[in-house]
Amino acid sequence: MEPNDLPIVCLPLELSDEAAVALLDFLYAITSALERHYSGQLLRYEHQRRSQREPPPSTDDATSDPPF
Repeated sequence: MEPNDLPIVCLPLELSDEAAVALLDFLYAITSALERHYSGQLLRYEHQRRSQREPPPSTDDATSDPPF
């Protein structure tokens, strides 16, 4: 990967071990802050996505009979 392959973010090619850890810690902190800030929207979106994929539970008693 070349530095200009990413259109928005330009990552340095070389980082010291300490700088790599600091960068990753920073990204985790931003991700955590975004999840906290937008948690309601994220949960609502996930709920809507799941409800569109899963069929509603059946109310037919014949299918709820356990075998034997």
